[in-house]
Amino acid sequence: MRDATAPAVAPVLSAVDVRKQFFGVEVLHGVSLDLVPGTVHGLVGENGAGKSTLMKIIAGVYRRDGGEVRLDGETVDFGHPVAAARAGVATVFQEFNLLPDRTVAQNVFLGREPARFGLVDVAAMRRSTQELLDGLGIAGISPDATVGGLTVAEQQIVEIVKALSVDARVISMDEPTAALADHEVSILYRVIRRLRERGVAILYVSHRLQEIFDLCDTITVLKDGSLVSSGPAAELDQPTLVRRMVGRPISAFFPDAEPGTELGGSLVTVRGGGNAQLDGIDLDLRAGEVVGVSGLQGSGRTELVEAIFGAAPFTRGELRLDGARVSIRQPRQAVRRGIALVTEDRKRTGLALHQSILDNALLAIRSVFPRRTRSKRAEIPGVFTALELVSRGPGQEVQALSGGNQQKVVLAKWLATAPRVVLLDEPTRGIDVGAKIAVYRLIRELAKRGVAILFVSSELPEVIGMADRIVVMRDGRIAGELPAGSSEETVLGLATGAADERGGA
Repeated sequence: MRDATAPAVAPVLSAVDVRKQFFGVEVLHGVSLDLVPGTVHGLVGENGAGKSTLMKIIAGVYRRDGGEVRLDGETVDFGHPVAAARAGVATVFQEFNLLPDRTVAQNVFLGREPARFGLVDVAAMRRSTQELLDGLGIAGISPDATVGGLTVAEQQIVEIVKALSVDARVISMDEPTAALADHEVSILYRVIRRLRERGVAILYVSHRLQEIFDLCDTITVLKDGSLVSSGPAAELDQPTLVRRMVGRPISAFFPDAEPGTELGGSLVTVRGGGNAQLDGIDLDLRAGEVVGVSGLQGSGRTELVEAIFGAAPFTRGELRLDGARVSIRQPRQAVRRGIALVTEDRKRTGLALHQSILDNALLAIRSVFPRRTRSKRAEIPGVFTALELVSRGPGQEVQALSGGNQQKVVLAKWLATAPRVVLLDEPTRGIDVGAKIAVYRLIRELAKRGVAILFVSSELPEVIGMADRIVVMRDGRIAGELPAGSSEETVLGLATGAADERGGA
């Protein structure tokens, strides 16, 4: 973070008492913030707090209904993102604006191609793109690479390079790590720090509070369209920030087990389980138990839940349900036996985005238990109410919902099957704090009903805060098991192999 004793620097961009209405309803109530050169400004709040609306006003997507946006002290009124970019104010949205069939250089200079003798100067375009990549310390992306063949993290860097190509002095980033793997997040961190060194002002929106504290110099909190606070990150801690965002203390963040929760017999037993990605898996899941799964990216976490669910089944070893040996070769068999899997990527594998909320909630029932569709249809509204789903109604398209509400629809889809075993792969990724708490409470309620839960997460505080027992994966094997409340250092020691090294020292 920036030295708090450094002299004050004038903001390059300021939002002053900004207001916005939709259909006569005010959704931003006089919000102000300053973006200072060479700093990262975190913007946090639950879904619906107004973060995206404010960001889109700054980007020129929306017109404000009150207040001012000032650039270098002068009031500006961007009518389009192109106008904002020309003024040096760029935005990297969650949905990238890239042409997958064109090269990196062609995307960076799209619509602004350098010309020579009336023709596109390809060499100059490639050279300029390479210079921009070099300036960010990026060695693994070629200006000639086709964008469609890049990873999500690399495509994000291309968007940042596009912004720099128009000499952006302000770059807004909307949930930049939502779709990134752990090792890709570190690349983005490095790029952001390089941008800060170059004097760029960055507006950073994220639900991941650790990132906010890792990267941001200043944090602004919005709630229900109003400004709660704005000040130095160094003056905040996570409990205080959570309380400001959601209006309740962090003690409610990871709820304790529900009264009456009892640990039952083993519902799932794996002995010597293995396939192309896993080996020697020995695991028990008991009724009423929440088992957390931790490990580095590529350690076998997702492969473990997919093997139990039959999506990438075990090819050796033994799998038992309720003590009886079973063979689950495909997901349909798993669902029929009372196993549900909430996948890591809800948009790609969890939802039919162009279908209604109700149709999505009935997807698993219609596919596996079609005769139950009518009775389950009547039960679904009660499930939505229990999950506190916010929508215009069951006929609304799922793609129009917030990330947190989309995840609640995924959960409703599986709750409709009345599962006895629930496998959760990154169930809170990309959703806000309030929605996370709703998921945690659901997990505790399911455990009280005697459901066995296997819970995969990349966020160590989440695993430690929710698990009754922690399984740590490394290189496709279970590196060890830890009790509830184990320290992050202990978990990481098993995940990285450092605990083995210390033990052998």
